[in-house]
Amino acid sequence: MIETKKTEKDHISLTLEQLVTAALPHVSFDGWSTVTLDSAIADAGVNAGLAQQACPRGAVDLALAFHRMGDAKMVAALAKADLSGMRFRDRIAKAVQLRIQVFADEKEAVRRGVTFFALPLHAAEGAQALWATTDKIWNALGDTSDDVNWYTKRATLSAVYSATLLFWLGDDSESSADTWAFLDRRIDNVMQLEGVKAKLKDNPIAKGLAALFPDIHKPATHAPDDLPGKTRAS
Repeated sequence: MIETKKTEKDHISLTLEQLVTAALPHVSFDGWSTVTLDSAIADAGVNAGLAQQACPRGAVDLALAFHRMGDAKMVAALAKADLSGMRFRDRIAKAVQLRIQVFADEKEAVRRGVTFFALPLHAAEGAQALWATTDKIWNALGDTSDDVNWYTKRATLSAVYSATLLFWLGDDSESSADTWAFLDRRIDNVMQLEGVKAKLKDNPIAKGLAALFPDIHKPATHAPDDLPGKTRAS
């Protein structure tokens, strides 16, 4: 069997995974910081030059790698889950629950990440990461919207997910039961989206968005860095 030669992207992805894993024991004490990144490089035995390629902006890239690993784990878990007998609102709830649960054992790292991306310096990156998470959820659930609904669905779910995550961070109920009850109440709001969309149809702002983005055809073509009003980080 012929082994496929690893590309530079493969090496960087592996390096990021190694750095995040090595960083987690330090995040509780030092947050997502340069100190944590330096400790992760030392603990993982990663070449400094390769670490620089993997995290050119330092701690922010390390924190984003942790977040994206959570997204990937959630998508993989959703692919294995049997959603066939579920109502659509329950599928949404399941996806959000899975996204939170993938790092249930790393609650402090998640808390530190929320704090990190709440800082004005990193708020734009945090918003893009949140948008990417909800985009992956909708795509995994088979969303085919290709107009202003593509935006409203993700904006609404972003609010639900972020509120539920914050609730979970302060929840000490058994098996996070209070969090999932909170999520169910928020999902009920999501399911009112059809009524909201009906109102948006004749809303001048919605029409303006549609006019600004006439070439929207497939949800998958909208990368997090392509959000309206967002600029790609340098």
